[in-house]
Amino acid sequence: MDNVNSGRVKVQQFGRFMSGMVMPNLGAFIAWGLITALFIPTGWLPNKKFAELVGPTLTYLLPLLIAYTGGKMVHGVRGGVVGAIATMGVIIGSNVTMLMGAMIMGPFGAWVIKKFDDATDGKVPGGFEMLVENFSAGIIGLLLCLFANILIQPVMDAILMVLTAGVNWIVGHRILPLSAIFIEPAKVLFLNNAVNHGVLAPIAIEQVKEAGKSVLFLLETNPGPGLGILVAYWLFSKGSAKASAPGAVIVHFLGGIHEIYFPYVLMQPILILAVIAGGFVGQLTFILTGAGEIATPSPGSIFALIAVAPRGGLIPVLAGVCTSAIISFLVATPFVKKNAARMEENDNALGEAKAQINEIKNIGNTQTILFACDAGMGTSAMGASRLKKMLAERGIVNVRVDHVAIDAIPQDAQLVVCQKSLADRAKSVCPNAQIYSIGNLVNAAEYTGIVDQIAAQKKKQ
Repeated sequence: MDNVNSGRVKVQQFGRFMSGMVMPNLGAFIAWGLITALFIPTGWLPNKKFAELVGPTLTYLLPLLIAYTGGKMVHGVRGGVVGAIATMGVIIGSNVTMLMGAMIMGPFGAWVIKKFDDATDGKVPGGFEMLVENFSAGIIGLLLCLFANILIQPVMDAILMVLTAGVNWIVGHRILPLSAIFIEPAKVLFLNNAVNHGVLAPIAIEQVKEAGKSVLFLLETNPGPGLGILVAYWLFSKGSAKASAPGAVIVHFLGGIHEIYFPYVLMQPILILAVIAGGFVGQLTFILTGAGEIATPSPGSIFALIAVAPRGGLIPVLAGVCTSAIISFLVATPFVKKNAARMEENDNALGEAKAQINEIKNIGNTQTILFACDAGMGTSAMGASRLKKMLAERGIVNVRVDHVAIDAIPQDAQLVVCQKSLADRAKSVCPNAQIYSIGNLVNAAEYTGIVDQIAAQKKKQ
């Protein structure tokens, strides 16, 4: 079991690193998508001058942002700069958008300069530090740029050509819906961002350049399967699952935070069949109706899907979302109904929460509480906001509550709150922190114990 957990953690960490290069730059992707949707000849507001922004933004800006972000994750700003220089080598001369190349050369360039800095630490004569830093970054960046242009670019061109041809063949033969068998379970295991931004988006962007839209943007971001699960819980479950489902529907479908429905599937793993069925039918609908998007609709809110739909292509997108939600709901309902009584009787989330709280030492004196989720911007932000409100209602204002990505938990963290499926990763990132793992980060009832102990300690002081 330990080996299984270790393997899962490593896969999640890799996925988190991949998505971590893209997530901070989603605004740039959305800007490019809106420029494309508005100003290309088939857009909503065709404009020849503004349309000239589309190509350079896609070719240069997006890969360089990803490379810089990936490099910065490895070795700070210095790593980001060298990673961006190295990435120019795979961009120039290529006929495809080098997002994957940027994901490789950005971190690799940062790793190389980090190794150089480690090797020369304390060995540079006084007064020459800035000279060595600047010239080492420039020379190493130049060499990596040439290396990437000569060796890496041809390899990446070939890989992307094969992948794009393979995807086009799958789409052409209408067997793409079978990908739901892999995509939907991967999402529930918190690999959604890695699948979307690391695998699907680079290929989808090539399709947009040729066809003006891509169905691949809809595979992972479709909120339909999750919506069907949540509605089934809302109507037919009991206990806290039923009570929290309406709020989860709003957060998931309107807010685009898909992580909110993952715990509902994990409560009854058999429901993975429901999201696979919903994803399959939704993708089939997309294929049959010719649906596609012109950019990644992230977060996966219905509003985002509408915003980046091509002109005249909104109805096919909505049709796929609706069919996937209906099928997911129909498949999930019998299982939810069957387990409703058991869930009400064994709804022991609060009991488990109290037991964990009792095991956490000195929680009343905690000065900082961190909520962690995969990207650090979804359910963790919502959980942190809820706990802040609960503390404020008790007059507690001197406890800092913040949210972070699971792999960015600082080493001095005192108390980390995360979902149960991410507890192993949290412990591996910050072994000294006390981990409070729960089933649903937006379930305020599970935070009562934290608030009570902090409030009790404040009264003693």
